[in-house]
Amino acid sequence: MTEDTADHENSNESTPQVTEGCRMPVRMRNSNDWPLAEILSIKELPDNQCLYYVHFIDYNKRLDEWVTVERLDLKKLQLPRKENKTPLKDVKNGSRPCSPDLLAPASVVDVWPQKSPAEAKVPVKEALPPASTAETWAEKSPGEPAAPSAAVKDTKENSEVWSKKARTSEVSKAVKENGAPPKKAAGRKRKCLPTENEALPSAVATQDSQDSSTPCPRSTGSMVAHHDDIVTRMKNIEMIELGRNRIRPWYFSPYPQELVNSCIYLCEFCLKYTKSRTCLKRHLAKCTLKHPPGNEIYRKGNYSFFEIDGRKNKMYAQNLCLLAKCFLDHKTLYYDTDPFLFYVMTEVDSRGYHLVGYFSKEKESTEDYNVACILTLPPYQRKGFGKLLIEFSYELSKFEGKTGSPEKPLSDLGLLSYRSYWSETILEIMINMAPNEAGEKPQITIHEMSELTSIKKEDVISTLQYLNLINYYKGQYIITLTREVIEAYERAALKRPLRIDPKCLHWTPKDWSKRGK
Repeated sequence: MTEDTADHENSNESTPQVTEGCRMPVRMRNSNDWPLAEILSIKELPDNQCLYYVHFIDYNKRLDEWVTVERLDLKKLQLPRKENKTPLKDVKNGSRPCSPDLLAPASVVDVWPQKSPAEAKVPVKEALPPASTAETWAEKSPGEPAAPSAAVKDTKENSEVWSKKARTSEVSKAVKENGAPPKKAAGRKRKCLPTENEALPSAVATQDSQDSSTPCPRSTGSMVAHHDDIVTRMKNIEMIELGRNRIRPWYFSPYPQELVNSCIYLCEFCLKYTKSRTCLKRHLAKCTLKHPPGNEIYRKGNYSFFEIDGRKNKMYAQNLCLLAKCFLDHKTLYYDTDPFLFYVMTEVDSRGYHLVGYFSKEKESTEDYNVACILTLPPYQRKGFGKLLIEFSYELSKFEGKTGSPEKPLSDLGLLSYRSYWSETILEIMINMAPNEAGEKPQITIHEMSELTSIKKEDVISTLQYLNLINYYKGQYIITLTREVIEAYERAALKRPLRIDPKCLHWTPKDWSKRGK
């Protein structure tokens, strides 16, 4: 036992009264770190002992857990403040304090990126837009590698320079729309839905405001509309058994109350949930499915994609959403699946088609979103399947002849996957470009990049900025590829053996505006 751990345990000899809303350092599982945590709930055990459900401040909620008193540093206990008596409807954005007994101080978060010294020299009218409309990911997520730097003059001799044609009007137009932080953050408006950067009105977002006469809008499949109360902040499922895998959920999921606080057994083909392995065996004896319902539109090797209509296969789509909610914190789509299509990726063996991951998209999207929610199940993460799902979504956009983008805001893991995919795809195009007939260095515009990849121009620009590849030089924007960036791309390409083959995709886009949904 280390001295640090001993000091913390010695401080627990005289146990003060711990209530919900208290804060104190708590030792993390399999670690000797003691970050500040908040007590969300207390559970009494038969032996007069207590378990405490804690949330580690500034950490993702998937790390929340039940802990014993031995892991609490009661010497640094912070008692909760008095509850704010202001009515909920007057609280900004219809949100609540972190817990019923704790009033968090108000804070203003600036989500606009700070200009680098190189960008500061460029006039405001010519500056590039921030990452993207309604994107809050100007700052890097923890654990991300630092973006490679690119200098214009210093790397002129040792790097390949692609001069962007004199299309500064495109960038200037984007600057006028996105270049300066607005006084009130507002994304693009969607019919019957709040803007992307604004929270739902309290009468709509608050689940316990039953006396409100405001009709609740249909939830999108994205992670925008989300109400975080004390119930949904706590994990309610111990374990999920899916096929040969037992998975520990990360977040709350609204499975039936009689199934929670234990292991839920799922049929890996139809995703029906049962409360015991005996019930599951009885179901498997009657279940005829060996693959997801719907049409198989892609198969190469051991991997297949199925297109599932949320209206025709409502039960499967709802069960899929309930499973996904265990691993997507802000997912709001559970039951109204009619306006959505689900693309399910499976791994094939002699026993059947096993679920790997999926993404959903709206049948009709006014903003040209090609992904609403995307998930790779934990047993298949860090194996390249996430990028394969993203690549497949853009392949569908190419068949449709459109550019697409995922709904924002992205989760932390989703952001990492999309940034990595965008970076590799854009670099792949630029590196493989051949010189023109005169032997000059190749030229490409952002618009041409967008058309070749079906990635929206805003996402292309944000990726170039993230990689620090785009610079303002002698009256025009140029893209500078250093040897370091090229070598990083080559290393990443070797770790990505799974790719989508367009020849194996058998799919025809549908015009959903001319047919029933």
